[in-house]
Amino acid sequence: MGNSLTNKKALVVGGSRGIGRAISKKLAAEGASVVVNYNRGAEAAENVVSEIKAAGGTAVAICADISVLENIPRLFDEAEAAVGKLDVVVSNAGVVCNKPVLEYTPEDYEKTFNVNARAGFFIMQQAAKRINDNGRIIATSSGGTRMLLSGTTMYLGSKGALEQFARGFSQEVGGRGITVNIVSPGFTKTDMLGDSESNAQFANLSPFKRLGEPEDIANVVAFICTDEAQWVTAQNIGVGGGVM
Repeated sequence: MGNSLTNKKALVVGGSRGIGRAISKKLAAEGASVVVNYNRGAEAAENVVSEIKAAGGTAVAICADISVLENIPRLFDEAEAAVGKLDVVVSNAGVVCNKPVLEYTPEDYEKTFNVNARAGFFIMQQAAKRINDNGRIIATSSGGTRMLLSGTTMYLGSKGALEQFARGFSQEVGGRGITVNIVSPGFTKTDMLGDSESNAQFANLSPFKRLGEPEDIANVVAFICTDEAQWVTAQNIGVGGGVM
């Protein structure tokens, strides 16, 4: 695309590792000034910022635990103070809890839904209130919501809620030219996927016979942020190499 986001201001929630890291770097490479949000791991966030700056981009890291609702408006306040009024908000933070359904506890539910669903909703709400006209709101879900998988029911349930939130928001902000979309990665090389013995099987599910790279997801997110994607809203875009 090449500098398609010049002069744009972007916030990537959960932007320091894995898919979020790749998104932060890609948006910066396309010309955006990027706020890299993180909760734990300041070193990882600062490394992303350093890499962006070394490549000639603009970035800043801001710590905020989005499971605490009061931190979400603060995050937006600090992001705006750092780079200006936002044009792009990517809600990428997430937690996973892998257990059989009969073993989940109320504490598992609270932790998973607090980050993936509740925080996701209020990040979208802040974005809808504060983002520039013709802006972009994007949240990452999971291709697993389209598949029959065991052991991740709590995680996929919380992501399914996020998908419905995006549909509702898209209808209420479209009059300002703002698009709201979901990007759903398939099996992707991240810490969340880990080095499971099943990874070879996951790779074979794709006609490309490989796992996704975080950059595969970031490329699609960056496209949705461009002017060329103005007619794409209320969509759940699968980026899984043909797996789902």
